[in-house]
Amino acid sequence: MFCQIFFLSLFSICNSILIAKVQNHIIVGDMYNNLFNVTQDQCICEMIKVNDTISALNYFSTNQTCQLFRSNISTIYIEFYSNSTFVFINQSSISILNIQEYQSSTSTSTPTTISSTTTSTSAHSLFLNQTTYPAGVMSWSVAVIDVNNDNKLDIIVANYNSNNVGILLNAGNGTFSAQTTYSVGTNPSSVAVADVNSDNKPDIIVTNSGSNNIGILFNTGNDTFNAQTTYSVGTDPWSVSVIDVNSDNKPDIIVANYGSNTVSVLLNAGSGIFNAQTAYLVSYYPISVAVVDVNNDNRPDIIVANFDSNNVGILLNTGSGTFNAQTAYLVDTNPVSVAVVDVNNDNKSDIIIANYGSNTVGVLLNTGSGTFNAQTTYSVGINPISVAVVDVNSDNKPDIIVANYGSNNVGVLLNTGNCTFNAQTTYSVSSNPVSVVVADVNNDSKPDIVVANSGSNNIAVLLNY
Repeated sequence: MFCQIFFLSLFSICNSILIAKVQNHIIVGDMYNNLFNVTQDQCICEMIKVNDTISALNYFSTNQTCQLFRSNISTIYIEFYSNSTFVFINQSSISILNIQEYQSSTSTSTPTTISSTTTSTSAHSLFLNQTTYPAGVMSWSVAVIDVNNDNKLDIIVANYNSNNVGILLNAGNGTFSAQTTYSVGTNPSSVAVADVNSDNKPDIIVTNSGSNNIGILFNTGNDTFNAQTTYSVGTDPWSVSVIDVNSDNKPDIIVANYGSNTVSVLLNAGSGIFNAQTAYLVSYYPISVAVVDVNNDNRPDIIVANFDSNNVGILLNTGSGTFNAQTAYLVDTNPVSVAVVDVNNDNKSDIIIANYGSNTVGVLLNTGSGTFNAQTTYSVGINPISVAVVDVNSDNKPDIIVANYGSNNVGVLLNTGNCTFNAQTTYSVSSNPVSVVVADVNNDSKPDIVVANSGSNNIAVLLNY
């Protein structure tokens, strides 16, 4: 326990009031609200204005972020955190305890290290509360890429029940403009962004699940996109990936057709024109597709999550843009999302799967030559539906980020470095998160979380600090 406190008077538009500050520390507790791009004085004024319910705050000078905390407290828990200040008011005396004496009843997004059997958090891997941006009806799939060449990552969303895609341009500092929408086919379910016509402008590719086609919206170069050009695929196309599979330096399109039990490959013929699909039979209800070289032959292979077969299928690339029949690996119930990343630093790409019906994520380590061990599973929230794998705490080990559809949160499972992952730490989002992407949207060299919340018709951004 330690009790070194510095009292001072703040003179501002809020009148003179006695406050206390502790430099280079943060308070741990139940956060009430986040404020962005504010000064410390503005943050303190906000605390004073609502003093009936808020009595303390954290202020982070590096990104001008303010965290407000509820309740009039006589005992607080703090820990060291550089370039930060915690402030409280109207306390004649207060007890300050070390973080190790704190036991949280719920997961929070404060920078803490908590001894718990169910959560694990690092000061370098925490995220602020979500900031939301309106999208279309049932925002279903999200991609994050710079579409207007301003070196800021923009958000592209497929709005399933609006039959459009929305583009939210990055306004700087991790904030986004209102979406601009473009009509596509019926029930767009997945979106990818890649330059498919070699003009150095990223284009939008969308699966129209109700129209049994894909749409391509070419980037005009002035913050707008042309109307879609469509290509027929299988029944109920649900997931799309865009990558060069035949080594001709032109990105091709790969689609998982949920209703046809196939994956489609549409080879790029040049100038953004695509050949008719070649279909490959997989297992029942393929719902998510990734395209990554898993056998180190410099040819990207197809990895597909087969929802109703409870397996993951791997179709090895033969070298000419054609693929072998799938090899299937059993996973848990209803695999719904797949990511392929080397998680154990052996230069072999591993498979990470979200098992919707089992409330788990599975990790299948690559044994070499495109074969995989049986999955190791980790418990997450209710109905995990989307998974991303990115190093979020700058330790050079890729971590797992999962959208838990039924829990209305995202879980972060930190990589321990010994082929295992810690239990998830959760961050609340809006209703029914269905798609998650991890990318640095505010140019601070720390990856942030972007989520499509299908039940709330919005996009959530959780900044990493």
